[in-house]
Amino acid sequence: MKRTLIAGALITTIATAGYLFTQKKSSNEHAILDYIPADTALFSGQLTPFPIRTYINSISYNYSQSPDELITSLYESESYDPADTKVNFFIKLTQIYLESMENVDTFMTTFGLADEVQAYFYTLGMIPVFKMDVIDPDAIWALLDKAEVESGFSHEQGQIKQRDYRAYKLTDDSEQEQLTLIISQHNNILTVTFNSSLNAPLLLENALGITPVENGLANSTLVDDIISKHDFTNDAISYINHQAIVKAITSPDESLLGQHIAKLMALQDQDHLQIYQQPACEKELTSIANNWPRTVFGFNQFDINDDNTTLDMSMVIESENQTILSALTQMVGFIPEYVKDLNNTVLALGIGIDVGRLSPAISRVWNELQQPPYVCPPLQQMQSAIQQNNPAMLGVMTAMANGIKGVSAAVIDYSLDESQSEMAIKSLDAIISLSASDPRTLFNIIATFRPELADIKLPANGKVVPLSTLMPFPPLPGINPQVVMHKEHMVIFNGDKAEKIAMELGDTPITATGIYSLSIDYSKAFTPLVTAAELSGQDVPKELKDMQDYNLRLNTGLQINSQGIEATSYMDLQSNSTTTP
Repeated sequence: MKRTLIAGALITTIATAGYLFTQKKSSNEHAILDYIPADTALFSGQLTPFPIRTYINSISYNYSQSPDELITSLYESESYDPADTKVNFFIKLTQIYLESMENVDTFMTTFGLADEVQAYFYTLGMIPVFKMDVIDPDAIWALLDKAEVESGFSHEQGQIKQRDYRAYKLTDDSEQEQLTLIISQHNNILTVTFNSSLNAPLLLENALGITPVENGLANSTLVDDIISKHDFTNDAISYINHQAIVKAITSPDESLLGQHIAKLMALQDQDHLQIYQQPACEKELTSIANNWPRTVFGFNQFDINDDNTTLDMSMVIESENQTILSALTQMVGFIPEYVKDLNNTVLALGIGIDVGRLSPAISRVWNELQQPPYVCPPLQQMQSAIQQNNPAMLGVMTAMANGIKGVSAAVIDYSLDESQSEMAIKSLDAIISLSASDPRTLFNIIATFRPELADIKLPANGKVVPLSTLMPFPPLPGINPQVVMHKEHMVIFNGDKAEKIAMELGDTPITATGIYSLSIDYSKAFTPLVTAAELSGQDVPKELKDMQDYNLRLNTGLQINSQGIEATSYMDLQSNSTTTP
């Protein structure tokens, strides 16, 4: 049963891989949303046509992994059974998908796609549904036929209210719970879903777009509200509905998801969720869900053309608990702009924590998590565990570091000496900065506990001195680190580019800019390493060589805003060719 469920999930994962890069509003939006429940636990909608041909063109020169390697690893897996036709079927589909991705025309023809497509992924209770535009339905049937012939796995033809579909049985007759993969096409829309003994016939009608659901997402303002609330573009909207999930667990009779969960629990020896259906648990968990209603995903920028793809995405854990948000906001520290400068850095990392406010903030969160005292047994246990981890000691531990607002570092540029038999640095531009309300006083406090630092005399503000004049430093080729003190920043740097950034920090006031930020330029980071290794005759791991071919710049970050806890991800992927294949 487990293997067939995994196999079923595999094709869904493959099919949904493309929709993660898609989404906007179009004339047929409401036609699709009529079949999506307003209380669906999971939703991701492509709300405007996604330029799939252009996207594949933009990534094709960065696509270097051999499909044969992945397929071989699947066949060599310890759990692989050559006689399992179901698994072979999904491996064949995976292989066709990967091989077709190497050429845009092959991919479009294989899957019968137009240059632009729309797609949706959502749940009907526990049943996932994926829908996508196609312009050549025969291509999909040919694709499935090919996988069937090569794997020995076959489908049964089904029909409901004159709507034809293919049914791929994923479970054995002896299993109590039956699961079937359903694939249907109608009006140039491909539908991939599942049918099981959980389903009433009406559910399959909903999934195949025959009968609208009673309370559809089209009649709700939820999608528009999320876009407006978080200032997302109309290109993408996805969410996980915490309130719907909690309702399904605490009041199973009141939602389709709850009814599905109840049926599954009935098959178990013990219903482990029954305790959550006590009146106290229902009330308290609902209150928690109302404070943390959703996790939402959306784009702040969405640009795709043949030369490059630029995506700026945010994931927000929404919160209505202003006490916790206020406490978390207080501990946000400072991350300099150079950490996020993808144009002029190779690799950068920043941690922004206001250490002086860390202990009070965590104490406020700790206190808030204990209010009100819960009656629900699992929540009582949670509060008891929290009470045993009093954060008071954190204040003692961070006292010496009081005043620190953030620590950041970056490799701005570097080169390796290709004339050496071993890897050696030829030049390095790098920087490390400590941001604090008074870094000089902070250093002096630390020095009282570290005898080796007691004799170090920091330079006057704005004066640059070699680090070697302050402390012993072993000489390294191409490296002569310097130190500069500013009113709120202590900076160690090496190289002319780093020096410019270090001096500019002197005029930069400390503000709350973020908790975490990581930037990397894959090509800049790995190309010198690969070149030096090749020239020295060393074997270069394929994974490392692949990295240098990724014309990818990436930044991830974490921030607290008035809407909740926000994780950001910015990606700029440039084609390695100036011409479209």
